[in-house]
Amino acid sequence: MMGNPELNIILSGVLSLLLGVVAYFLKQLLADFKKVEQDLAQVKNTTEIIRAEFKGMNNLLQQRIDFLERRVDRLEHQTLNN
Repeated sequence: MMGNPELNIILSGVLSLLLGVVAYFLKQLLADFKKVEQDLAQVKNTTEIIRAEFKGMNNLLQQRIDFLERRVDRLEHQTLNN
């Protein structure tokens, strides 16, 4: 019950073609996943840079506020003593 040899050849060819198409799409999917992974790493790095810059600006603003508070306290003290 082997069937027609020509039919077996045609089915083998179609099966090979289908496997080739599946392999091509799997390769494309893998490439897309790698690209997404790279993009995600870049977003993570950018987020860390923004976070570090924000922390630095926040520290600078806090220093300026502390300086201004000390200055106001000193001026109030001088004003009360006069």
